[in-house]
Amino acid sequence: MSDALKQFHEDRELRDAARTVLLADIEHARATLSGKGVAARMAGRIGDGAKDVFEVAKVNADDNRGVLAGLIGAILLWIARGPIMEMLGFEQPQAPLDEDTDTSEALDLEPELNESDTDSIDNQPSDTSAAVSAAGD
Repeated sequence: MSDALKQFHEDRELRDAARTVLLADIEHARATLSGKGVAARMAGRIGDGAKDVFEVAKVNADDNRGVLAGLIGAILLWIARGPIMEMLGFEQPQAPLDEDTDTSEALDLEPELNESDTDSIDNQPSDTSAAVSAAGD
């Protein structure tokens, strides 16, 4: 065989091998990036991470039982602080609102104005252009 024909066959074999590798890579990428593959990977990673965190927490809880008991006690005291303060007399019990009571009347949100207050409001200049021109001078 001539050198050109020999080179041709070698190049063809290399091309076919490269094409086979490329098609295998494409198929692997399709399988990896499919919807099921992504969801399964995410679930697997989250599950593995949760297992690791649980194992570390379990080891630390075994080593620090006193600290853990104190923390749980503090949380329970914080949740029950209202009734405890009422029992000790530091806080007045809050009466529940009746359905018939109107909250806006009970709170009296609108302030009452005296006649002197309304007079001082009426005596102020209402012309904003005069205020603007005075500020510009």
